[in-house]
Amino acid sequence: MLLLNPKKYKDRNYPDERSKEIMLKTIEWFENKGLKKQKEQYHSREFAQDFADFVKKEGIFETLFIPKGYGEKDQYYSTYRMYEFSEICGFYGGAYWYIYHVSTLGLDPVFLGDNEEAKHRAVKTLRENPLCAFGLSEKEHGADIYSSEMKLYPQPDGTYLANGSKYYIGNGNAASIITVFGKIADTNEYVFFVVDSKNPHYECVKNVIDSNQQYVAEFALHDYPITEADILSRGPKAWDDMLNTINICKFNIGSGSTGIVTHAFYESLNHAAHRNIYGKYVTEFPHVKRLFMDSFCRLAGMKLFGLRATDYMRAANANDRRYLLYNPIMKMKVAIQGEETMEMLFDIIAAKGFEKDMYFEQAALELKGFPKLEGTRHVNMALIAKLIPNYFFNPREFPEIGRRNGNENDDFLFNQGPTRGYGKIQFHDYNVAYSTRDLPNIKVFREQIESFKEYLMISGAGLMQQMMDFDYLLAVGEIFTLVAYGQLIIESANREKIDDGLLNQMFDVYVRDFARYAMTLATKPSNTPEQRKACEKCYKYPVANTDEYEKVLAEHVYSLVDAYVQNP
Repeated sequence: MLLLNPKKYKDRNYPDERSKEIMLKTIEWFENKGLKKQKEQYHSREFAQDFADFVKKEGIFETLFIPKGYGEKDQYYSTYRMYEFSEICGFYGGAYWYIYHVSTLGLDPVFLGDNEEAKHRAVKTLRENPLCAFGLSEKEHGADIYSSEMKLYPQPDGTYLANGSKYYIGNGNAASIITVFGKIADTNEYVFFVVDSKNPHYECVKNVIDSNQQYVAEFALHDYPITEADILSRGPKAWDDMLNTINICKFNIGSGSTGIVTHAFYESLNHAAHRNIYGKYVTEFPHVKRLFMDSFCRLAGMKLFGLRATDYMRAANANDRRYLLYNPIMKMKVAIQGEETMEMLFDIIAAKGFEKDMYFEQAALELKGFPKLEGTRHVNMALIAKLIPNYFFNPREFPEIGRRNGNENDDFLFNQGPTRGYGKIQFHDYNVAYSTRDLPNIKVFREQIESFKEYLMISGAGLMQQMMDFDYLLAVGEIFTLVAYGQLIIESANREKIDDGLLNQMFDVYVRDFARYAMTLATKPSNTPEQRKACEKCYKYPVANTDEYEKVLAEHVYSLVDAYVQNP
């Protein structure tokens, strides 16, 4: 079964009993809690301390977060396990996912850093308090990390006093491990250091949002004493550790989004299948069939892409950094696909989706935040666009990567090295994946790709100047992203044995997306006539197949009616 279904989760393939235990105990905890209690806490804006207590009792974060060489002798860090746990947390609520996500963000600079003593100390601290926080952004500077005003002031005895504030910091109210990015005051050298929210020199100023359970803090340090034992990394290494932490953790955004939308999908489908109006069940209306088909296809694509992108994260090494394309796509594209899917589901569930006792009500609101986390759409697209030339015109061969769901440690993620040479990253030939499935809508999609390549060649070197305009950059980037997205979906579909009918219907959706993105690009005023003409060649129609459509709808979509209902 492709989509997450907590009621049938025992069938998942895990490399060890501890991994399986974590997932099943987490599901059991949520299902025992039940939807009613969950929604009561959501509406009362009660911090999800019960979840934190459960995580501590079961030692979940210390198992999932700590790499090999620390903690238990059989310890390992696996992006696959992180994906699965992130999806489960999202499935039940954004607050639980957020506590998980910002905790791994907060801990990773410790294990990316140079301070071995701090790493072993963090293992012990995590067992006492699993909540961590990532002190990066500041109120006045936001994503402008270069302008950080958090400073360590050197003292005559060789120690430091930390002064400054951080803003929008998840778990900043309760974390015992808060990794803080700043500068040495007299040299402006970058530095990462660790503080504790319980220290009297730490002030949790406020929760900056009217939260639905998560605490997003503004905090300040007032002459907070820092010794060498608290410093994790300095200089260029601190800068690289900051960016590499985000590289690891923004992957969670796609899996969390997939979990949220999956739960909302079940609720929408169950409601529509049992609601009879005008003498018909809602699922019988043609427009509802189309909405369900498209929403399921998008959701299936989110899951398939995430599974395959996980493989590339786990297989990464100094000579294979393809994950630096697939990771921001996971963060941005998957989350935005989730938003599009939720809009369609909302059209189906209609007023029912506002009711306070439905999961859907919170899902629709919480999902809105996901694409905005860990770099805006514009920031991630600017990164992605640098890879266009090598992706399309300069491929190289790589060893085949299979499904990576074993118990190996993801060594490279904690040794990514300097964050240079991004534009030099190469990829395997995308045509290999697209040629493995001879389906009508994949053929049309490949024709669209060739038209887009023609646009790129016509544009030449001048395209980089055009893309200095972020509006133009987004339009180009949407098409490029869709090509890479489709490639990994096909690779994943081959491994997951997805049948031709479903995959062909998925690319019916993506052909339409391609045409829509191409039209947006064609309307940009800075285009030359030749560029506009090349864009117009991308306006193609999917190949309709009514029998296949109805078969996929019945076997893949409507077969899920009542497949999952959360315990009351």
